Amino acid sequence: MWRRIIYHPEVNYALRQTLVLCLPVAIGWLLGDLQKGLLFSLVPACCNNAGLDTPHKRFFKRLIVGGSLFAFSSFLIQYLGEHHVPLPVILLVMAMLLGVTGEISPLHGRLLPGSLIAAIFTLSLAGRVPVWQPPLLYVMGTVWYGVFNWCWFRLWKEQPMRETLSLLYRELADYCEVKYTQLTRLADPEKTLPPLLIRQQKAVDLITTCYQQMHMLAANNDSHHKRLTRAFQVALDLQEHISVSLHQPEEVLKLVEQSHAEAVLRWNAQTIAARLRELADDILYHKLPERFSMDKPLQALEKISRQHPDNTVGSFCYYHFSRIARVLRNQRPLYQRDLMADRQRRLPLLPAIKNYLSLKSTALRTAARFAVMLAFGSSLALFFNLPKPYWILMTVMFVSQNGYRATRVRIQHRALGTFAGLVIAAITLQLQVPETLMLLVMLVITLVSYLFIRKFYGWAMIGFTVTAVYSLQLLSLNGADFLLPRLMDTLMGCLIAFGGMIWLWPQWQSGLLRQNAHDALETYQEALQMLLGNEQDPEKLAWQRMRVNQAHNALFNSLHQAMQEPGFNDRYLVDMKLWVTHSQFIVEHINAMTILAREHTMLTPSLAQRCLQSCEIALQRCQQRLEYDGPSSDTDMLLDAQVEIQQGAVTILERHVQRILGHLSVMHTISSLAWSNRPHHGLWLSRRLRKSA
Repeated sequence: MWRRIIYHPEVNYALRQTLVLCLPVAIGWLLGDLQKGLLFSLVPACCNNAGLDTPHKRFFKRLIVGGSLFAFSSFLIQYLGEHHVPLPVILLVMAMLLGVTGEISPLHGRLLPGSLIAAIFTLSLAGRVPVWQPPLLYVMGTVWYGVFNWCWFRLWKEQPMRETLSLLYRELADYCEVKYTQLTRLADPEKTLPPLLIRQQKAVDLITTCYQQMHMLAANNDSHHKRLTRAFQVALDLQEHISVSLHQPEEVLKLVEQSHAEAVLRWNAQTIAARLRELADDILYHKLPERFSMDKPLQALEKISRQHPDNTVGSFCYYHFSRIARVLRNQRPLYQRDLMADRQRRLPLLPAIKNYLSLKSTALRTAARFAVMLAFGSSLALFFNLPKPYWILMTVMFVSQNGYRATRVRIQHRALGTFAGLVIAAITLQLQVPETLMLLVMLVITLVSYLFIRKFYGWAMIGFTVTAVYSLQLLSLNGADFLLPRLMDTLMGCLIAFGGMIWLWPQWQSGLLRQNAHDALETYQEALQMLLGNEQDPEKLAWQRMRVNQAHNALFNSLHQAMQEPGFNDRYLVDMKLWVTHSQFIVEHINAMTILAREHTMLTPSLAQRCLQSCEIALQRCQQRLEYDGPSSDTDMLLDAQVEIQQGAVTILERHVQRILGHLSVMHTISSLAWSNRPHHGLWLSRRLRKSA
């Protein structure tokens, strides 16, 4: 039972965040200096936003860099303020100066908001404490934060990676169960495919996260991570075999009508799903897996495949289910991969500065967005005679996210949570509770809030608002006077962040759809060149397969977010949704072809060359149709090539190529229809796609 509690992701995270936040307060209270303890507890907020709680092979180096930037930001805002430099100018320059961190690497880019939050917190202390005290506070606070997290991760070894792997196994279980329990509804793909696509993309997202975590921890060089590395390799094998294409509705329905295949396939899928959920719990709660066997379901499926040799569905499912069963029984991958193939290299400082000075730099746009929003917020505060608008600026930083939808949801949750928290605080402050009881209540509220923050941000904000008001009450005994101003500041900060996300260089995902679709087709072409060419290295084939899945994942995510953006062309998005569905089928066929290529199920060189030429022609036509709306003249060439393959499609690999060509033909037609419905403004007027820097 204790494992279920202490290793639970939300409980483990809440305990870590609560202890690192509240221990300084408790020490300050015991030493009779509660004010210092409460001020010390501000530092973890900066460290969390800067990503300094992320386990990393350069953990202490990142702490030194982060603490130095916090102290520098704290000193700079005080020094320039004493020399009467306007606050909007200070924040504008500081954001643009620190924005270069985003060009070094994505993880370094998180130092920008953390440093700005440190400067904003210092703004509330300026004039009340000596100039040297806030920088020293951030240095000492970062040291405390780093030492505590290092000890915590030494105590709960591998826990972040275990949480991600557990989620991945659960997602694969849900995906397998849903995919093979809806066989009779395959004839209506518009209803059955979207849920499957969402689950598939979640699995790919989690795989990408695992790759990133292993890179940051250098997991292939650490003996402590060998078991988790093997579990991740097993998950990659499972994802390969679960996600292969079963898009043969006529054959499926025929087999279901002629036998009890539906019940047998559901039996196999549910057995696999149950085992995957058990393994997810074993990984998360540090338990050894029990023995596993699914011989009886496999025997029933093998019997059906023998009784219906002309129907390829039975043999297809038996082939993949038998390999899934072998992996689950042995708990070993089918072959070893180089998990560190995705080596994310940091860009040195001087090249990063050079790239940052380009107008195409994403880091420059992000920094400029923060700079303009903070400058506007501070100018607005000066207009209303608010000398220290730290709450407005802090709200802007906390609710600003990468995309429109994420920012809008965060704004809604923050505004509603703050309002509810202020109402609760206004009522409870009237009770005049003792200081000791107030601190205990704050401890409980903080723990409960951290239990909910990752899934229910709005509910967590209620608790954090209450503790913020209590902190002000303990520091200055006038927490009730801050209730209405803090509500107005929160609403003002939310409006500034929302306006900045819409009007200041917005990252509209709808505008990235065409480029992402073009990039996905290019990745498919590279994969087919390897599969139908001379490439025989299984590691290269496996890594290219993951690149294909990630490219389609980027396309699917941009479509999903674009459908929730305001004022976009709905007809174009409907067409692109169907285009993305057929793109998913191609990904599944490439997954299956990768497995066959690894097992040396290849074509003759001449036939493979003809198949590759046909696929390249079809892919290039789809790419051209995404760029131009002129008449096409090579339709007959594609159809002739497709007929040639159809006449000789006698092997499994040929059938996959045949279906890929069919999907590409449909995607070409959809592209022709979608182009006429495209937006007629901005970058959409450009005929050629331009690669962003």
